[in-house]
Amino acid sequence: QVQLVESGGGLVQAGGSLRLSCAASGRTFSSYDMGWFRQAPGKEREFVAAISWTGGSTYYADSVKGRFTGSRDNAKNTVYLQMNSLKPEDTAVYYCAARNRGNSGSFYYRSGYDYWGQGTQVTVSS
Repeated sequence: QVQLVESGGGLVQAGGSLRLSCAASGRTFSSYDMGWFRQAPGKEREFVAAISWTGGSTYYADSVKGRFTGSRDNAKNTVYLQMNSLKPEDTAVYYCAARNRGNSGSFYYRSGYDYWGQGTQVTVSS
């Protein structure tokens, strides 16, 4: 089992940047693919980005492609989401999630993830 704790959220003006971190407990962090999802008020939780257990593959929602970058440091049991050129529509609670690296399903579906963090609020003002 793995526990996930997000940090780095906050209030930023449009055009600004934030870097989210997700720290994982346990010794087998490198066994997990990691994903980032977000949920805005009144909306469903949606896929944002994912990074494979090796860090060699990354996936992004079209809405954030070119602005957000996912990375991971397996030595620190941490995954990151660098968010640049933020827009008001990026406002949401951001969650990190983990799934076993043996999962061959799509990275985009939240149902494929086994563990979730508690979320961190990102608010982008116009």
